[in-house]
Parts: sequence; structure tokens; C-alpha cells
Amino acid sequence: MKLEAPVPPRVLARIRAPFLEAGAEALDAPTVQPLGQLLDLAGEALRERLFVLQGEGGEEACLRPDFTIAAARAFVAAGAPSARYFYEGHAFRVAPRGASRAEEFLQLGLEVFEPGDPALQDADIAAIAWRATAAGGRDDLTLTLGDVALFSAFIESLDLSPALRSRLERSFSSPRRLWAELSVGGAEPARRAGDRLDNLLGDLSESEAAEALEEIWRLSGIQAVGGRSALEIVHRLRERAAIAKAPHLTTDQAEPIRQFLAISDRPATALQAISRLAGSGDRRLRVGLEAWELRLDALLGKDVPPQAMIFSAAFGRAFGYYDGALFEIRSAALGDDQPVAAGGRYDTLPARLGGTSVGAVGCMVRPGRAWAGSAP
Repeated sequence: MKLEAPVPPRVLARIRAPFLEAGAEALDAPTVQPLGQLLDLAGEALRERLFVLQGEGGEEACLRPDFTIAAARAFVAAGAPSARYFYEGHAFRVAPRGASRAEEFLQLGLEVFEPGDPALQDADIAAIAWRATAAGGRDDLTLTLGDVALFSAFIESLDLSPALRSRLERSFSSPRRLWAELSVGGAEPARRAGDRLDNLLGDLSESEAAEALEEIWRLSGIQAVGGRSALEIVHRLRERAAIAKAPHLTTDQAEPIRQFLAISDRPATALQAISRLAGSGDRRLRVGLEAWELRLDALLGKDVPPQAMIFSAAFGRAFGYYDGALFEIRSAALGDDQPVAAGGRYDTLPARLGGTSVGAVGCMVRPGRAWAGSAP
């Protein structure tokens, strides 16, 4: 496993300072996290990036790949109307496909669960991440911006079936899957866990299929996965199967999506291009673009250099729980595949964990990359 070189204490203190100034409570997240829940929330595609362990009772677990879900669980468990958490600890990930190393690295971050104007919150979090990253001494930083919700709003404005829209939205966090969807004639969906089970139970009603699944569990001596009932699992399998069986995009349908994803420029220019491409008919898209005007004004007011900002319509993150504005801070010396900091909005995550809906946004910085003295 590759370990990052330690950051000098004085540099680490400078990087940590913007987080401590945010008035957050310290979070001590368990190193071992439940695998099933993480994949449910972040997406099955993340599995290849995780250190998977065999937990007690035979259940799979993993070393924490980041702290966001752990922070959201802590917020839901506390039952408070709002919270801010600061964390500092090690995360563990397997390098992307094609690389041959695994990583353990120090990560600092802030997770905020508060009502308020999302655009202003997003700007505040991105500015904190920018100050913390810049404190590492690099002078070649850029801030790449994107928006999951804006892509979703654009897709919704097109004449597509609900199942096809849902499949495209789910693919946004995986460029490989998304571009496969946009290829001429589409691509056959990869077989996923549960496909064969759904085929076996496909002729039964949901209640009959749930009874059959419970019988399989009794015969096998196993427990329900992740605490979900048999009926919940069957219902989810049916929903996923319907999405997977939706027709592929036609050439005419795919073209405007390709044009949207090709937009990458200074934020104001990029957002104008999206507005021209979409026209003025969709209210949700208009609201999203107006929010970006407010977000950009706020970022400029927080001393983020305008020449450092790029808006990329295709920019997404591998963690599938993000549902709004996103960002990454990158260093030219390290390249786009080694972001120094990252963050985004995930308003729906607390509710998916059994809590109430609340504004939720966070960021993280990797000091080992932010430090100008570290090797490229």
C-alpha cells in the first residue's frame, strides 16, 4: 500500500486553519464501514475502489474511502436540526483501473447539515476548500465546477421516457457508462448483482416474489442484506430492471446531450452556452442557471480568483450520492486525475439514511497533495 509522505506540521496547521475557523464539531468516524450501505448510497461502481473486508457474522465491510456518509450517519443519529462536522483522518482507496497501487492518505474535511440558501452554502464550502488548499503553497491551482442537478434538469427538458432519463442520471457519475449510453445504438447494459434473481422471480407478483426470497433465506440460513426486507429488495430489483430495459437513445436524442456535455469554459461563458442550448422553456433549468449566477458572485466575493475557475458540464464525481453542485481543486503539476480537494452537495443523503431532509454540503482536502513540497 502506498503511503503519502508526511506533511510538515507547520504546513498542515495552515491547511487545517480554514476548517477550524468554520465552527465545526470534531467527528471521529469508524475506520471500518458497512459495505452494503455504502454501495447502496454511493453506487455499485465504487466497489472496485474499496478495500473490502469480511466483517463479523460474515457480512462484508470496507475501510472508509471517505467521511461523508459517516458524517451523515452521525447527523441522523444525533437528531439535531443542524450540525457541522470537521474531520481529520486517514482514508483508504484502491487506485483506478489500470493503476497498480492502493492508497492510504490523510484527509481533512468539513460536512455541513444546515437549512439556508444552497448557492451561498456551496460558495462558502468551495471557498473554505480553496483557502485550505492554497495554504499548501501551490500556485498552479484551478477550481473545476459542475452540477449533477443541472444535468438532470437538462435531461428532463428533453423528450425522453422516465426510465431512460433515470438511467442517464444514474450514469452521470461514471463517464464510461454515460458515454456508452450516448454511443450510436447504445451499449448493452452490464450484468449486475441481482439480475439473475430478478429473472427467476420475474413471473411472480412482488408479494409472491418476497415470500420466495424469504424462503431462500431460510433454507440458506442467511439474514436480510443491510437490514432491508425481502419486499424492499424485490421492489428495488423491479425498478432497476425497468430502468435497464428502457430503449437506447436514438441519434437525434443523443446529440443535444453530447453538445451539453461538451460545454467547458469560464463559468459565465459556459452557463450562457447551456442557456442557449436549452432554450427558455424549462423552469427547473432556468432556476438552476439563476442559482449559478448567485453562486459565482459569492465565490468572487470570497477571493477565489476568477481566472482559476472552469465550469465543465460533464464533470461528475464517482460517489453517486451527490445531487447538486460539485467542485474539484486541481494542480497542473499533479494532473486532473489527482485532485487536491473536492466537494459538493448531497441534500437527499440524510433522508436516505432515515433522517429528515436538510441542506447538506461538504468538502475535503488531501494535505499530501496540497503541500507544494510533495513529489508530483
